Amino acid sequence: MSNISLKHLRYFEALSQHGHFGRAAAACAISQPALSLQIKELETILGTPLVERGARKIQLTSLGTAFALRARDILRAVDELDDLARAAYSPLLGQLRIGVIPTIAPYLLPRLIKSLTTQYPALDLRPREAVTQKLLADLRDGKLDTAIMALPIDEPSLHEEPLFEEEFVLVRPIADAEKPVPNSESLREMRLLLLEEGHCFRDQALSFCKISSSLPRDVMEGSALSTLVQMVGAGIGVTLIPEMAVPIETRSAAVSIARLANPRPTRQIGMLWRKTNPLGAQLTHIAGIIRKAGFDVGQG
Repeated sequence: MSNISLKHLRYFEALSQHGHFGRAAAACAISQPALSLQIKELETILGTPLVERGARKIQLTSLGTAFALRARDILRAVDELDDLARAAYSPLLGQLRIGVIPTIAPYLLPRLIKSLTTQYPALDLRPREAVTQKLLADLRDGKLDTAIMALPIDEPSLHEEPLFEEEFVLVRPIADAEKPVPNSESLREMRLLLLEEGHCFRDQALSFCKISSSLPRDVMEGSALSTLVQMVGAGIGVTLIPEMAVPIETRSAAVSIARLANPRPTRQIGMLWRKTNPLGAQLTHIAGIIRKAGFDVGQG
């Protein structure tokens, strides 16, 4: 067993993630034959198959499934050794892999990147936009250092650092600007435009309007906030968007913005990282920078 290398583990972990030799090889930036050779070598060392090879896809054996989980834990621990060394330096050096949900990324990231690169010129910032569940999976697997999303998450292995709170605002056709602002009960009777499933902002909007996940006929869906706002401008319905999105998403749409009555719907934005991450102190400092950037965005 002493002949097992980190290269073996990284290649096998990629194969278990992608379920395909070609895609795993591309992710590892090597040729498919080279990756196949490394997997065969690993199986020879172990004395048993890890993979059932099919014509179009692979299937892990029962040992392969268990081995993949343990390999992932080992690789995450090795990555955290690198983080431990980075934590000894100030200012922060090297890559910072930061995930952001789509209803935050376009509005916060530009100011955040500017602030971080000014304070940490040696920092190699690697932002990634994805929905909440994907970011959480990548955090757990060590593919991200930190992520910005709506709280609470209540994941025992993750530290939650609150950043700021923002309101949801109502977007209506410009012709409705002088009409009374509807309450949550009235919104249920209107044609409400929402993000498609997978976005936490969708769930928050449904909760405010007290609409079940089994959508009524007059609820329509879009893939991005910009799509929803443009649909409102075309007179199709109304929508809710976070306050930080207002300056960007409404500048080219024939819409009006209204604040809802108290208690106004809000969301808590926070930053998460693994509790075992040695960069915790640096990430706490970065959270302070994000609070300032978030406040500036909120003020428009």
